[in-house]
Order: sequence, then C-alpha cells, then structure tokens
Amino acid sequence: MGELAKAAVDRIAAALGLLLLSPVLLVATLAVWLGDLHAPLYRAERAARGGRATFRIVKIRTMVVDADRIGGPSTPGDDPRVTPVGRFLRRFKIDELTQLWNVLAGDMSLVGPRPQVPSWLPRYTPEEMGVFAVKPGVTDFASIVFADEAEVLRGAADVDAAYDALIRPWKSRLGLFYVAHRSMAVDLALVATTFVAIVSRRRALAMVSALLRRLGAPDDLVAVARRDAPPPAAPPPGGGV
Repeated sequence: MGELAKAAVDRIAAALGLLLLSPVLLVATLAVWLGDLHAPLYRAERAARGGRATFRIVKIRTMVVDADRIGGPSTPGDDPRVTPVGRFLRRFKIDELTQLWNVLAGDMSLVGPRPQVPSWLPRYTPEEMGVFAVKPGVTDFASIVFADEAEVLRGAADVDAAYDALIRPWKSRLGLFYVAHRSMAVDLALVATTFVAIVSRRRALAMVSALLRRLGAPDDLVAVARRDAPPPAAPPPGGGV
C-alpha cells in the first residue's frame, strides 16, 4: 500500500473510530475529571517520523497531575502515580483511544512502531533509529506483545534500567521487523489481532507469533512474542553482545 493510500485509510478509519467511540471517550474523560477535578486529557511530547521533530500525543490522563515531574517515563504496575480510574483505563487501553485524533491529524498511523519519548532517543543505536523510518502507530507487534509492560516492570529497583534491558531491545526489534515487512495485509492482521487482544491475550499472542513466523522472523523474536516466559535481557539492535 502506497504512503498516500495508507494515510487516506488511516484518516478515514480514525474519523469513524472517534465517532463510534465517542460515548466511551465521554464517559472515560468524565470519570477522570470527577476523580480529581483536573483536566482529563494529557498531551505528551513524542518523537515523530524521522526522529528529529516531535508532536504532542493525546491520551486520557491516567496519572496524578504533573506525574512526569515526580518520576520517569517508564510505568511499573505498582506505580503510585497511577490513579484508581487510571488503572481501569490502562487495563483496557481506553486511555489510548484518543490517539485516533493524532491519526486524524496526520501525526500517527493506525499501525506502526509505538511513539517514543524524545529523551530516550540519545540511547538509541543507529540501527535502532530505523524504527523512525515510518510514522509511529497506535498498534503494532510490540504493543500487543508488551501490553503487560507495566507488569514486567513491577517491583524493579530501577524501572528505566529494567525497561532498557528487558523491553526496549525487543520492542525495537519488533518495530524494525514491522518497518521491513509492512504491507496492507500485515496492517490488517495487526488491527484484527489488536481487537482479539481485548478478549483473549493468549489468542492474540499466538496470532502475533504465527504472523512473525510466517513472515520469516528469527526464532528468538517469535519465542518472545509468544510470551511463554518473561522477556530475557538483551542488547538493543546494533548494540553488540
């Protein structure tokens, strides 16, 4: 699928999604506002395509106000900054539905490597920067495989270091694999798998690992995607042994 066609499909799907999901978004934002009487939407800076410019991602706020001033970007499952309402919204990924606005605005695509906090980019290897060859997306291989990212990081003494060793390398490899194998068929499969993940995480993981294997992914990447065990520590792509 060409770039212009993909952008058109993204915008049409995002507009329809926002229209259909508007009742859910209204209830969610109202619940957040009633929780502490502060603005329910959160706009955070993320690296745009190319890795040089940035854009503001729109999310429903799941943390206390000014949470970014009292902690790092990584969020473990036991993070005290997450509000009770926020935990529910995060569990069902409702807080991320507002990113359809970013798709409509052209900042993001429906499918693509998840957007990254700009402060992490200086750590990225030249090979890893390849994930910025396409627009960041609402969903991709990694967002399904690491939907439980907060639980992986739960109890870590250094949350950012744990993310760097356990999650970032695999997320980057999955993102690079998507960039190299992206197509309309892959995008449709990932969107369908994202919906399946809402009702059955195990089924969604099986679908992701099967898709990766069919596309010729390395065995270790397929194994991590199955998530039969915690993700092992690994170097980032291009980071050596």
